[in-house]
Amino acid sequence: MGEGSRIRYEDGRLVVPDDPIVPFIEGDGTGPDIWAASQRVFDAAVHKAYGGARRIVWKEILAGEKAYNRTGSWLPEETVEAIASHRVAIKGPLTTPVGGGIRSLNVTLRQRLDLYQCVRPVRYFRGTPSPVCHPEKLDIVIFRENTEDVYAGIEWPCGSEESERVIALSAELGRPIRSPSGIGIKPMSPFGSKRLIKAGIEYALRYGRKTVTLVHKGNIMKFTEGAFRDWGYEVMRESFRDRAVSERESWILGNREAKPDGTIEDWARMLEPGYDAAPASFQQAVRDEITAVLDSIGDSHGDGKWKSMLLVNDRIADSMFQQVLMRPESYDVVCCPNLIGDFLSDAAAAQVGGIGIAPGANIGDGVALFEATHGTAPKYAGLDKVNPSSLILSGAMMLRHMGWDEAAERIETGVERTIEQGRVTYDFARLREDATLLKCSEYGAAIIENMD
Repeated sequence: MGEGSRIRYEDGRLVVPDDPIVPFIEGDGTGPDIWAASQRVFDAAVHKAYGGARRIVWKEILAGEKAYNRTGSWLPEETVEAIASHRVAIKGPLTTPVGGGIRSLNVTLRQRLDLYQCVRPVRYFRGTPSPVCHPEKLDIVIFRENTEDVYAGIEWPCGSEESERVIALSAELGRPIRSPSGIGIKPMSPFGSKRLIKAGIEYALRYGRKTVTLVHKGNIMKFTEGAFRDWGYEVMRESFRDRAVSERESWILGNREAKPDGTIEDWARMLEPGYDAAPASFQQAVRDEITAVLDSIGDSHGDGKWKSMLLVNDRIADSMFQQVLMRPESYDVVCCPNLIGDFLSDAAAAQVGGIGIAPGANIGDGVALFEATHGTAPKYAGLDKVNPSSLILSGAMMLRHMGWDEAAERIETGVERTIEQGRVTYDFARLREDATLLKCSEYGAAIIENMD
């Protein structure tokens, strides 16, 4: 076998050879168990899909405990360079070092490589134990901004010289902070927010999704979370005007179509039920908004044309957590700031079986790192016991990212058939009376059997 060829990035897209070199990080704790099962699944899927015409050449790189034990570094520079130069990589779960230095290996990799999209598809596989009545109604893809917000790591401990300086500055600016306090800063930029939301909208258009929802806490944090929402609508208008419509624009267009002989005043009352009791300045703003929408997109989006376009809306974060439980079928692609995206992706995953079956990817411009979304579970290390589905499905995401959709479909088919048959690892077996308990390695083998 040859040594393989590198994936290239040209003119904004990956150029993938038939024998790409893909770096992998085995992971800590249960990482070696789930990687061994997953690698066999990946190789089998590629072989079955392409009959030997394509193959992956795996290249191990080090991070976490294995790296520290061998090199004295939790994250060797060669590892970061290898991911950047090979363009696509995959990793198991990593231990977060205790004490000073690296805050989180995962966060460090995202920031060093500018992997600004954390992409988490959340869908149901038939037969998976779930705590909700209709888990099959949830099928969303979460785009979480990956480099800013509180995860930027700009903070100082309570009582430190730095925190006291910030406290003094806050008093000078008329925003007093109680002393002593730990201080954290939440940066959110138009650049960081817009590129993430643009990626989410492009994904929705590419895969025929119907809605993109901007999730935020802008009713409280108006200049960060609120700005995230505003910047999202700006992206829609600037880059996707001919293919997308905002929810509020759809109401205006729909109201005119429902009452074509109406006046601006009539449509304003339909848009804002409290219009007549509102101050004159508010009424004027509503009329101006309606006029601006009809003047700008009335012809291009009117007469029902907006109904076939991508709908961009927004939801307050606490409401969204209720929405994914009560009305999951109403949502498709979801774009979130970093912290909200972290919470929402795990909460949504719980509805379809938990993070043990939730895949994830960290994607930048020309570089992508796919990963198991769960922790290292060290008490199960070496027992050939845990569920490798998160890493296996992350590998399917990786193959799609490379343009190898046929192999990805084999993996997803194999996973769903195996779970549906009740041939599962201990985490699902304890929740199903009809289950056949499999080891981690046996579960991987069953997926391979079910690929065809």
